[in-house]
Amino acid sequence: MSPAEELATCQAALAGALGEAPTVGGAAPDPAGAAAPAGDAWLEVPAARWREACRAARDLPELGFDFLRSLAGVDRPEAGRIDVVAHLFSYRHRRALVLRTSLERAAPELDSVAQVWPAADWHERELWDLLGVRLRGHPDLRRLLLPEDWPGHPLRKDWQEPAEYRGIPTRREARATAGELAKQTYLAPRGLGRDPAGGQPDGGGGA
Repeated sequence: MSPAEELATCQAALAGALGEAPTVGGAAPDPAGAAAPAGDAWLEVPAARWREACRAARDLPELGFDFLRSLAGVDRPEAGRIDVVAHLFSYRHRRALVLRTSLERAAPELDSVAQVWPAADWHERELWDLLGVRLRGHPDLRRLLLPEDWPGHPLRKDWQEPAEYRGIPTRREARATAGELAKQTYLAPRGLGRDPAGGQPDGGGGA
């Protein structure tokens, strides 16, 4: 089965489960399989049907996407939205699928799919931590990488890094000169103690 046929099969199966066909986005596969697309094609589903679509992708026998490869988000401030993208794989059918949905950037919320794929748990916590996407029904929606009181969500394209956090500067001034850095690189680790000009090691006792 060609990539285009596989995508059409997935689209038709999800259309039957949801009562509406997901739209195809991205670089659609060549029907003849003659050339690989520049990027992954995806199926777009409404945010309100996200969990339902994901559960169908896992449970329908003709799909069987039992493995969540990744779940990530993309901030698109120019369009006023955040895209959430799930990369799936079916070990039964040896095929991959990309599902995508879009959220209002001002208040992004989405049903959690941690009950569908347990691996989504930490992926969704990262979505909340770095992009501010609130996952409804998540079992433990806490930040994953940053402290709970960290200001904002750093993968938002308009996020500004604060000058300090709890009195600790978030930036370090570059104090070493280029020459000092070169000397440090020369001396560590094998040439420790050697004269950078190429002479004997310090204290080497050469004649």
